[in-house]
Amino acid sequence: MQRGTQKVTFEKEIMQFESRLQKKMKEEIAPALKKELKIKNYMNVPSVQKVIINAGVGPFRENADALSIFETEMTAISGQKPSPRRAKTSEAGFKIRQNDLVGYAVTLRGGKMWAFLDKFVNIVLPRVRDFNGLDPKGIDEGGNYSVGIKEHTLFPEVNQNATKGMRSLQIVVVTNSGSKDMSKTLLTMLGFPFMKVK
Repeated sequence: MQRGTQKVTFEKEIMQFESRLQKKMKEEIAPALKKELKIKNYMNVPSVQKVIINAGVGPFRENADALSIFETEMTAISGQKPSPRRAKTSEAGFKIRQNDLVGYAVTLRGGKMWAFLDKFVNIVLPRVRDFNGLDPKGIDEGGNYSVGIKEHTLFPEVNQNATKGMRSLQIVVVTNSGSKDMSKTLLTMLGFPFMKVK
């Protein structure tokens, strides 16, 4: 398959994910949330605003080959090129100098955001070993949810035979709900499998 064809296929997959999840949000989840939360105006129904993916480079920050491969992997995982994050101050204890590369970050909105969420919930989480559900304690007071993934190789885009080691990712789902309970209800309806709190 030629590269041009691969790109077209990828864009089609993005649109399929987008239409599926956004259609479900519009036609099923939003009306259900409006009724359950007793919201009068659809404009006030909580929704996901953006998804932020963070990754530290750790001890391999001086390995140019490993950095290049990981940046490519993050691009494939998110569908968007990550932005480098650099140290604002020097930290002698960690042998970090000001302006050293310390990680990467990606902020997703719109179609790419919905595509990532769909993939994360339906493909990645089921591949987690001994998975017992997501911890709802990751939802903060503002209604944003943060979850860590220890192995970025869980994403199907990562070639485990070519990667230069497993890296952890922090995924932050930013909502406009403004509350823990509303966010949990929203994310549960979107397919997030939260563990039952005893």
